[in-house]
Amino acid sequence: MEEQSTPKEKVKTTSEKLWDSTRKTLHVAGFQANKYKRIVQKKIDLASLHRKITAAHGDLGKLIDDIRESGAPDILAKNEVQELFHALDNLKAEAAALEQEIESIKVEEAPEEEPTEEQEQ
Repeated sequence: MEEQSTPKEKVKTTSEKLWDSTRKTLHVAGFQANKYKRIVQKKIDLASLHRKITAAHGDLGKLIDDIRESGAPDILAKNEVQELFHALDNLKAEAAALEQEIESIKVEEAPEEEPTEEQEQ
């Protein structure tokens, strides 16, 4: 003999479904907000690196001009110039890594919600 569900049980089931749907929506919205926050922070860090690269380019140009004016031969072989090239290479590598991190974050999907004890029952 099958048990008939009462209207109260149907309301409870509908309420539970509505609550589950709301909770899932909030979970996804929270994940998306956090994802956006992480992307924005990475872009801020990237902009800072680009400013450092621009400053290093300026420093390099000035250094090369100063060395040229002093009449020194083989400007590009000077230690100061090589150090600036090395610093620029490091900054560019950091920028590329940040750009890759941003792309990775953009394709992340929201993880499935862990079932609570109430959902398992």
